[in-house]
Amino acid sequence: MNHSEHPVKAAQSTLGVAIVGLGSTTSTLLAGLSLVKNRHSTPIGSLAEMGHVDGQPIRDLVDLAPLENLEFMAWDPYKVNALESAKTARVLRPEQIELVQELAEIEAKPAVFDPTWVNRLVGTDNVRIEPDKMAQADALIADLREFGERCDRVVVLWSASTEAYRPTGPVHTDIASFELGLKSNDPTISPSQIYAYAALKAGYPYINGSPNVSSDVPALMELAELVGVPIAGKDYKTGQTLMKTIVAPGLRSRRLGVAGWFSTNILGNRDGMVLDEPDNFRSKEVTKLGVLEDLLKPEEHPDLYGDISHMVRINYYPPKGDDKEGWDHIDLFGWLGYPMQLKIDFLCRDSILAAPVMLDLILFTDLAARAGWSGVQEWLSFYVKDPLTRPGETAIHGLAEQEQMLFEALRKLAS
Repeated sequence: MNHSEHPVKAAQSTLGVAIVGLGSTTSTLLAGLSLVKNRHSTPIGSLAEMGHVDGQPIRDLVDLAPLENLEFMAWDPYKVNALESAKTARVLRPEQIELVQELAEIEAKPAVFDPTWVNRLVGTDNVRIEPDKMAQADALIADLREFGERCDRVVVLWSASTEAYRPTGPVHTDIASFELGLKSNDPTISPSQIYAYAALKAGYPYINGSPNVSSDVPALMELAELVGVPIAGKDYKTGQTLMKTIVAPGLRSRRLGVAGWFSTNILGNRDGMVLDEPDNFRSKEVTKLGVLEDLLKPEEHPDLYGDISHMVRINYYPPKGDDKEGWDHIDLFGWLGYPMQLKIDFLCRDSILAAPVMLDLILFTDLAARAGWSGVQEWLSFYVKDPLTRPGETAIHGLAEQEQMLFEALRKLAS
């Protein structure tokens, strides 16, 4: 990332948060913030709100936007408001829903949506129709600028469905090629890339909470540097991958060998339905499979980690709803090569884990923007499965290492 030596701008004015996707994760974040602000709950899981660095609360160490100063807008391909979304998601208890009726005021704006990228979503009734992809980007920029008139600054966050995996091509190599591709409706430019482009062209930071290939293509990384705003991502680290980044470094520290690691997820929400499509699952698989190699470092100990059978599966099971089950079967070997097994069954709630991650990414990305930090924010790797890095750099996946990198950045921002 590029650092500015200018003082960090104050955070006391309104921070606008424009979110792509008004599904279960977004509605759970919005409802949770309402409950926290009205002292009906506490922001459990948020390092920004509950964490300490060197014994000092993070909110005392750095100037973060006050929660009461956050204002939200959202896009979604379905005509829905945040309260309806929260009811549909069935994450919150009925008595909590009764306390967040103001969420009905947040209504989804028409979305840029292409079913060729997410073909499991049917019956969409809130899709923006434009003559080409550049016109779609211009319409999103207009939405952002209208929203920005009510706010001092804006952060854009993708929290919508995972798109089908597509390799990048010549259109993604630089800004000029990308803009020509927008005008010519290049089929390899995805909706998430259009959102990322629109956010950066409007001068706003962009966070990718999904495994989509979006702001990490060379053209958009170049644009972020040119405009001078931060980008962060990708793919919230919430359930099974969080467990891997905790457990795998411990196995390596004890030099216990790993012969195989089988991971399966069972979930029944919209995310599970979308990921039931093989092309969309491939996007998620890429981010999930890349973690172990970095954590275990097989090049240092090929006899322990050089021949691992690593498999990842996601199973859509509607009765689960938002209650996700992440199950890991790990085949180990120890002294004298004796085999052992470790099984982890993480019964978790997808949106409950994602909401504080979203909040921290919003607050810290805004902090980076006010400090004049631009481009890839590697220090936010703590929150994601597949951390963005600059070309030629290697991502850090170990949770403890990521936490220290986060703390070092906060110390620097404080000073």
